[in-house]
Amino acid sequence: MPPAKKEQRPTKEEIALVKLWIEEGAYWPKGLELKPRKKAVKEEDEGKIVDAIHRKIMAGHKPVKAAEMKPYKQKLAGTLVSFEMLPVRGGIFKMGSPEGEKGRRKDEGPQRMVKVSPFWMGKHEVTWDEYHKFMYYDREETTKDLISETDEYYLASVSTPTKPYVNMDFGMGTGSHPAICMTHHAALKYCEWLTAKTGIFYRLPTEAEWEYVCRAGTETAFSWGDGTGEISQFAWHKNNSMDPINFTPKYQKVGSKKPNPWGFYDMHGNVAEWVLDAYAPYQPAKGVLVDPWVKPVKLYPRVVRGGSYDPFMKFEDLRSAVRVSSHPDWKMQDPQLPKSIWYHTDARFVGFRIVRPLTLPTKGQMREIWNIGRPVEKVAAKPNEKK
Repeated sequence: MPPAKKEQRPTKEEIALVKLWIEEGAYWPKGLELKPRKKAVKEEDEGKIVDAIHRKIMAGHKPVKAAEMKPYKQKLAGTLVSFEMLPVRGGIFKMGSPEGEKGRRKDEGPQRMVKVSPFWMGKHEVTWDEYHKFMYYDREETTKDLISETDEYYLASVSTPTKPYVNMDFGMGTGSHPAICMTHHAALKYCEWLTAKTGIFYRLPTEAEWEYVCRAGTETAFSWGDGTGEISQFAWHKNNSMDPINFTPKYQKVGSKKPNPWGFYDMHGNVAEWVLDAYAPYQPAKGVLVDPWVKPVKLYPRVVRGGSYDPFMKFEDLRSAVRVSSHPDWKMQDPQLPKSIWYHTDARFVGFRIVRPLTLPTKGQMREIWNIGRPVEKVAAKPNEKK
């Protein structure tokens, strides 16, 4: 729940009390009521926000061909924060794992041939340096002096998280460590906020895009081969990420292990990563599937990929084809009633990375993608909508 006053930070005693409350089962005192700090963005306002973002995108959009795609570094204006994006020129690959692969789970098959279109993907997982700019963004303060009903006003009005009472890194580190504990909705809204800031369309990768990059042209269990002998060169896992103080595994700074063959870091391990898809069994497919996406129609389950440092994950759980489904239990220790739409308090192993497709979606598709974290809102794209 957010602090009672704007930007008020809790004292150490208050934080300790909240932690104790959580440990004791988060008993909710009778008669206690919470008042929301700010109103949710109205449906019509969300439409105006996306309209403004789309106009900003189109004003600076310069179409390029796949062969012309280059790596680039994106700086967040007004900050010292930047991130790197690498080009992925698309192609066809075999998605899923063969029946004989060690550690294979049933939901990794049947394998099917998939074609993905060109896109850029984040070289690293989104870090706390990047995510904090969104997480602690004060929409009310930023928009108070802006003229309403203008593009500048709506670009500054993307929904952002309520301020947490406790540090969401849980003492594991901020800065260039991967951001964690965000819901699917929060990760998608980060993409919308980032797009509004940069004028470049960003979203989460689909499952197919994610696995295509993770494999990096390989068909083995991991991007370096089938064995686990080299795993510590490429991945942070439960056995090599031990905190020297409390002797428990923890996430580590992004990019501190070897990259995969295409130059992407931490595709295996460190933190698992949200993708765009709902979790569903693979279906047999004839021919080649083109840019598949399982569109979510309910809040759970959705998919995270890549495995993590989590002590319950075996080495085989970091394979390229492994799929993990989200669950309401990821909010078990959240003391709010109803549970927060922004935080998965118990998913300390979940983060995300972003993609930028070469081909721009329509305005309606953008709106749909950024809002599928809240499926109760029907924001489907119009079938014949023009860009």
